[in-house]
Amino acid sequence: MNHPTTVVAIPARLESKRLPRKLLADVGGKPLLQRVLERCLEAQHPAAVVLCTDSEELRDKAGQWPLARPVPVVMTPASCSSGSERLACALPELLELAGSNDPAHCWVLNVQGDQPFVDPNIIDAMAERCSEARSDVLTPVYRLPPEKIHNPAVVKCLLAHDGRCLTFSRSALPHVRDVPPEQWHAHAPYWGHVGIYGYRAEVLAQWNDMPASPLEAIEKLEQLKLLEAGIAIGSFPVEADSLSVDTAEQLEEARAIAAQLR
Repeated sequence: MNHPTTVVAIPARLESKRLPRKLLADVGGKPLLQRVLERCLEAQHPAAVVLCTDSEELRDKAGQWPLARPVPVVMTPASCSSGSERLACALPELLELAGSNDPAHCWVLNVQGDQPFVDPNIIDAMAERCSEARSDVLTPVYRLPPEKIHNPAVVKCLLAHDGRCLTFSRSALPHVRDVPPEQWHAHAPYWGHVGIYGYRAEVLAQWNDMPASPLEAIEKLEQLKLLEAGIAIGSFPVEADSLSVDTAEQLEEARAIAAQLR
């Protein structure tokens, strides 16, 4: 079997709405985004790691950080409304950097720029699963502990019995009827979304032609656009989640984790 080419692409916007300039926030003596790049460079399978941004400041900073190897930067429009749209705009350059001219045989692994402790083993596991994927989009999921089930900052994934992602939400899914919410975990499995996507490149090529998604606009979850467009998303389980820094509280959590790693 010919294994598809994979490239890690990190969409990065400096002026995020909830926590502006978080990507340059200090996390244990390093900018948050530098930690993301370092982790991605530890993965063995992808052909390249690429930063996609509209920020000249992020481009310049990334070029100054002492990384294991230089990370190419693709500049994208400031108007991009999601990370996936940013990667769709960068797709020709991503294919070139991956050394591929076949969108059907190249996968783009979307790693969010606010995950300072992303596990390179998960990136490699996704790259391996791309060769046997039955869907054109893949994402890792993990079993949620009871204390996270009702936290709207934690994205949940409702899975079918075969591992297909039925939907994503900030609300707890499924709803367990006639049972107090604090006991739902005893009646159904709850899955969290790690926040990494694997896209067959030809799906990203269609991104800007997909219809607008009302659910995406309501939940602010870009993967709902795919589901509303009829594109299936497959999943595979992993043992642990990866912290995404979206709030000041999560930034402090990241700093506490970094302090323990020293």
